[in-house]
Amino acid sequence: MSTPFPFTAVVGQDDLRLALLLNAVSPAVGGMLVRGEKGTAKSTAVRALSALLPAVDVVAGCRFSCDPAAPDPACPDGPHNPPGAFESRPARMVELPVGASEDRLVGALDIERALAEGVKAFEPGLLADAHRGILYVDEVNLLHDHLVDLLLDAAAMGASYVEREGVSVRHAARFLLVGTMNPEEGELRPQLLDRFGLTVEVAASREPDLRVEVVRRRLAYDDDPAGFAARWAGEEAALRQRIVAARELLPSVRLGDGALRQIAATCAAFEVDGMRADIVMARTATALAAWAGRTEVLAEDVRQAALLALPHRRRRNPFDAPGLDEDKLDRTLEEFSGEDESESDDDPDPDGPGGGGGQPAPDDGGPRGGDTAARPEAGADGEPQTSGGASGEQAPVRAAEPFRAKMLSVPGIGEGAAGRRSRARTEHGRTTGARRPRGALTKLHLAATVQAAAPHQRARGRSGPGLVIRRDDLRQAAREGREGNLVLFVVDASGSMAARQRMSAVKGAVLSLLLDAYQRRDKVGLVTFRGAAAEVALPPTSSVDAAAARLESLPTGGRTPLAAGLLRAHDVLRVERLRDPARRALLVMVTDGRATGAGAARSASGRGAGRATGGTEPVALAGRAARLFAADGVASVVVDCESGPVRLGLAGQLAAELGGTAVTLDELRADAIAGLVKDVQGRSRRAA
Repeated sequence: MSTPFPFTAVVGQDDLRLALLLNAVSPAVGGMLVRGEKGTAKSTAVRALSALLPAVDVVAGCRFSCDPAAPDPACPDGPHNPPGAFESRPARMVELPVGASEDRLVGALDIERALAEGVKAFEPGLLADAHRGILYVDEVNLLHDHLVDLLLDAAAMGASYVEREGVSVRHAARFLLVGTMNPEEGELRPQLLDRFGLTVEVAASREPDLRVEVVRRRLAYDDDPAGFAARWAGEEAALRQRIVAARELLPSVRLGDGALRQIAATCAAFEVDGMRADIVMARTATALAAWAGRTEVLAEDVRQAALLALPHRRRRNPFDAPGLDEDKLDRTLEEFSGEDESESDDDPDPDGPGGGGGQPAPDDGGPRGGDTAARPEAGADGEPQTSGGASGEQAPVRAAEPFRAKMLSVPGIGEGAAGRRSRARTEHGRTTGARRPRGALTKLHLAATVQAAAPHQRARGRSGPGLVIRRDDLRQAAREGREGNLVLFVVDASGSMAARQRMSAVKGAVLSLLLDAYQRRDKVGLVTFRGAAAEVALPPTSSVDAAAARLESLPTGGRTPLAAGLLRAHDVLRVERLRDPARRALLVMVTDGRATGAGAARSASGRGAGRATGGTEPVALAGRAARLFAADGVASVVVDCESGPVRLGLAGQLAAELGGTAVTLDELRADAIAGLVKDVQGRSRRAA
């Protein structure tokens, strides 16, 4: 039994309830994404929605929920023309687990019967179950890329296609896509993000009385679910009736030219990509009017539609904070509120829409989102002033603009989670061979299967044209693709790195690598060292924007406990190896290679780095700590931050101890590498 939908009213999440109800009134709105911290009733509200949806009529016995009034002509269970008996059933809400297989999502063919008998023995998947209902994905940001691709295809075409070695099945798959996510665990791919019609942000209330009521109702539900549901049955019935009435009114709602112009002007003012936002806003505003019992779309409907449909389409990269400047929204709606759309000659406000002097929205402040880190006060010499502490700590500086980073990868072939960085054996990619299947067959290697079965045809009594196939003959295609890695950043924040321009460039480089990690589906972690010790600024996570926020506020100053930073990083990788053995790590050291303080360093793995003492040479101790990574086979890259005419080359020595490579900040740029290649090619042509 699901928790009654009115239960969520006590949480005070009005936007969440409204967005869900609008999708119930008009499924054409396109679903919704619920973003918020853990424990805020996101899943409770979504699961409760299915009880409010009107029942649907389906063709009796059809596994694909065909509409009797307009059956799918290509339905695998068809044809249904003329349709036979039909039945009415509640609208389904189908949950897609994050770890589901491709076959579970789209369905599976019986390969053995298809080859031996030539029949399409198809078992429908979750997309078929969700047709004309809700497809709900909890933690949608953790969904594997290959499942995301299938969802995008189905959402775009309204149908699911299953292809298996020349055998093809197609069926209708039109569903309401609803996802929930915690932004701390990573962001969504832009393509999937744009497929959600609406988005809402939820957070737990800080009002004690409201929190008390939430706990009271939750305990009451746990004690007597049936009795709790009965107490809310009347309100749920009223909501259901209002949804039905709004659906009936929806075709009569008029979207006038004025409201449509406001929608187009708003989307243009906020520079959203494509035209999907305009269409979603129009459908949402129409649903809002129907929900309010009106037949005319008003400016207030357009405003509310913008607040629900545009925030997630304003993001340009994962570090942009979603949201809208409501003052800018109000100015845009006011400017286009009248029938006469000509601009006023006496408008003294240069900040209006289309004006050149407008202040940017709070989320327009650059690739890192909100400006949460203040610029340091500069002294007379132009350098940032210190905080006055004994450690010489300096205030954080802003990162330089990010750039497209050089591709860094882990050598060899892994078997980790699908991604876009290093070579790996995966379920998707180019075929490199064949093997016997372990468990269920998912990707048939047809040639290898025929080759395995061919020598046994006479012994098996083959008499017809078809092959006699046994399960032992089936061969799984071995494929090679790309995996995501754990990219652990170890950043030197000591006084030697604290010069204003230098640290800004270093942060810009790390920010660029974080953007690259987001695009390649990596997990990231951040270890910093300065003063007397090292600390884990961010444990390994899929949320690169969390890493960017920690980087932005990173203070600098003090000595350089390089060994402590290495040993802390080694400890982090050791723990992560136990949690996720298949995910390979890439260590990215960002330092000039200097070591001026041993700090509280000791070997976390107990493999002989020893405890630092006052008489231990910091450089020697750092070298011993670095050799731990080389012994474990951890891939590593040292980003050499040394600058100036005289360079000691310490970062290169550290890279050698790690068994990795060293690159300079300039070499880290992908465009710099491309420019170097063109320069070399040009010199070669001139020499020829």
